[in-house]
Amino acid sequence: MSENGTPRASRRTLLLAAGSAGIAALASACTRREATPAGAPNPSGGPTPHCVLATEMGAGPYYSGPGRLRSDITEGQAGVPLRLELTVVGVKAGCAPLAGAAVDVWQADAQGVYSSGRATYLRGSQVTDAAGRCVIRTIVPGWYAGVAPHIHFKVRPDARSETTSVFYLPEEILRQVYARDPYSRRKAPKDPNARDDRYRDKGPAMTLALAPDGTGYRAAYTVGLA
Repeated sequence: MSENGTPRASRRTLLLAAGSAGIAALASACTRREATPAGAPNPSGGPTPHCVLATEMGAGPYYSGPGRLRSDITEGQAGVPLRLELTVVGVKAGCAPLAGAAVDVWQADAQGVYSSGRATYLRGSQVTDAAGRCVIRTIVPGWYAGVAPHIHFKVRPDARSETTSVFYLPEEILRQVYARDPYSRRKAPKDPNARDDRYRDKGPAMTLALAPDGTGYRAAYTVGLA
């Protein structure tokens, strides 16, 4: 898939670094309603995580507009489960959580195919709660056309602005996943990420940290909007 020439988002995305606490601590913070969102002012007076600019990427040719409002977007598609725990915050507001922000997610299935036409699998939207959080249940995406496997996302905090980018996944985990059914029905590339020039240049900053979660994985990620 060639995404060159697609419109750039009208707002910048900022990532809030998870720090040395690791994915387990960040996942806990994103699932406990009473916890302080990553990057918010620390009530204990300690240092807050550093906000770093993330790389924006176009929506690509497969974006079809806001998806159905739902948390589980799999529609029965076979694949290794992946739970995305997302938090949206406003950096200029001291990293305060943004409630009511729409988050669109879309991706390929285990065979590297996007839904189209009347098919809506692996597409969907969620709206952040009062703590700026939402959860998307999906699967690890397959690969196609020399492109590093990825998950598209778009954040729409209001009717006038949006931010678009992609999530990548660690290559060592992709190798393990692609050895499993149904991914193993095709011969997987030896280096799913490294073969993509864009990933080598920009992907590491957008790569999710995955933690085991039952038969699949989970990833917690905080998106800050400028």
